[in-house]
Amino acid sequence: MLTKRQALLFFLIGTFLFSIIFIGLSFDTVRRGIPEKTHEENMTEAVVKGRVLWDKHNCMGCHTIMGEGAYYAPELTKVYQRRGPEFIKAVLMSEKPWAPRGRKMVAYGFSEEEANHMVEFLKWIGEADLNGFPPEPTFKKYLKN
Repeated sequence: MLTKRQALLFFLIGTFLFSIIFIGLSFDTVRRGIPEKTHEENMTEAVVKGRVLWDKHNCMGCHTIMGEGAYYAPELTKVYQRRGPEFIKAVLMSEKPWAPRGRKMVAYGFSEEEANHMVEFLKWIGEADLNGFPPEPTFKKYLKN
């Protein structure tokens, strides 16, 4: 059993030690990890404009991207790889509301240029190294056999 003084010393040393480890790992992530994993060099003006459109139209109010956002509509982190640019553009440029599986998406009626910007943004997001996120659904392993 520890005395009060020993317990305090144990707490202070542990807190100091793990604080130093946390600060070191955080510094390493910001310095090296983020640029390597996000492919910052591929961020073009079109990608930035696509992000502005994403925020302007509050896409995160329904969709999830990189694990953040709402769960009403599909996760879009890898939508570029799953559906391709033509599908994304068709949905964004549609003049009529789109309702797959009973969930209604607003008809934004994007111009070709706006749709291209959004496609570039979603492509850039999909190319980021997210350590296996989103995970591949487990049922797919059974379909490969």
